Amino acid sequence: MSARPAALPTEPAVTRVAVPLPGREYDILIGRGVAAGAGALIRERLQPARAALVTDANVAALHGDALLASLNEAGIAATLVVVPPGEASKSYRHFAQVCDGILEAKVERRDVVVALGGGVVGDLAGFAAASVRRGSAFVQIPTSLLAQVDSSVGGKTGINSPHGKNLVGAFHQPGLVLADTALIDTLPDREMRAGYAEIVKYGLIDRADFFAWCEANWRDIFAGGPARDEAVAVSCRAKAAIVVRDEREDGDRALLNLGHTFAHALERLTGYDGARLVHGEAVAIGLALAFRFSARLGLGPGQDASRVAGHLSSVGLPTRLSDVPGGVGDADAILDAMFQDKKVSRGALTFILARGIGQSFIAKGVDPADVRAFLSGELSAEA
Repeated sequence: MSARPAALPTEPAVTRVAVPLPGREYDILIGRGVAAGAGALIRERLQPARAALVTDANVAALHGDALLASLNEAGIAATLVVVPPGEASKSYRHFAQVCDGILEAKVERRDVVVALGGGVVGDLAGFAAASVRRGSAFVQIPTSLLAQVDSSVGGKTGINSPHGKNLVGAFHQPGLVLADTALIDTLPDREMRAGYAEIVKYGLIDRADFFAWCEANWRDIFAGGPARDEAVAVSCRAKAAIVVRDEREDGDRALLNLGHTFAHALERLTGYDGARLVHGEAVAIGLALAFRFSARLGLGPGQDASRVAGHLSSVGLPTRLSDVPGGVGDADAILDAMFQDKKVSRGALTFILARGIGQSFIAKGVDPADVRAFLSGELSAEA
């Protein structure tokens, strides 16, 4: 990485969030229009001769030509690698396609793989970058709110297996993240809401004041006002701080999975069908369930659980198992899906639970009987 950062666009302002991992430091640059300078920024920081620009068909149609031109104008010979949109692309088949595309582009270890897209493209391209030639440089240009505040930061990459979500992958840190908040102006409302669930998560983990700020400012975040850049920056700082303390999830990085034990089980039970349930919607249900489960166990107050669900509902996010189109089966089916979660250790379930808003903690060895009883109660109440 260059010791001197490339000049940033002067209009509009760009926020820099540092991720100071020893020997693998990188920056997250946040602002409207920051991707316009992608080629120059990547060239100065990473000095690649070639790039494989990995994206999906939808994003390619909107932004592919502009990013290719930016890379080529900076003297980087860029090749486009396009996969179908949707969660189904996080598969063995499309992983092989992307790896072969990177090799066909003659990308060497000192060159760069650029992920232009949402979380699916970022996870897929990142895993390919980690694998091709046993590790190539990698840049994230996330085009969804969810990817900007979560999946593009921290180096988790991977694909899905029929056995569960993100079960095949690697830790591979990017060399740069460009979070252009103007790129999500045209994002469908459903995808905006899905990304917002991950923003809320940071407040629920350990920043009660940020959750309250979200309650007051969510409309401006959705509208693209100054609150959007602020929300992305706060989220990235929160995640970066945890990643630096615990890069490989040996300790408190697991807090970032608040709501995700429930969420991943629901995604598996719906076959990763985005028409029924996208990741952020599953997370919203998972957050509400985590707080209701905590209240049921006597860990946190019921009014906090109601406040969390109320806010998520107010922005149009689902909060109940019955909100999933087509249903998710019975309590045993959900519990069985949970046992494929990556946080399962020696057959014991791990949850992120909460003593209140901003007071989340890692709970290991949660009794499956308690989980089953809770899920049965949720399903009965919704029947």
